[in-house]
Formats: sequence, C-alpha cells, structure tokens
Amino acid sequence: MHETTLQISGMTCNHCVMSVTKTLQKIPGVDNVQVDLSKGEAVVRGNAPAEAMVAAVKAAGYGAEVKS
Repeated sequence: MHETTLQISGMTCNHCVMSVTKTLQKIPGVDNVQVDLSKGEAVVRGNAPAEAMVAAVKAAGYGAEVKS
C-alpha cells in the first residue's frame, strides 16, 4: 500500500473537508483518506494514481498538488 500526501487549497470549513474526503474515497484504489483542515493536507493510502487524486480534487473545486 502506498501513502500520498496532497496539499489542498481552498478548504475553509468542515464541509470542505467532507467534500474532499468523499471525492477522494470515490477513486478506485483508495483505501483510506485523512483530511486535515488546519494543515491543508490530505493523506491518502492505497494504490490509486496521484494524478487521479489531484484531478478529482480539482474537479470538486479545490486546488491540489502532490506534496509527497
């Protein structure tokens, strides 16, 4: 299993956290998602491609880039 940290911009509240979490959970290969509003990060565990995660978060209206 792989762990990817995404830097997420545009989150302002817990509703945003839930939206990003649900968006990432829908991606095939994602096993676990932890979104931290204060850090502006999402830690994703699984085998989904990072490019798919970034594209999905951007499609949901937030900024995203791979941090690690």
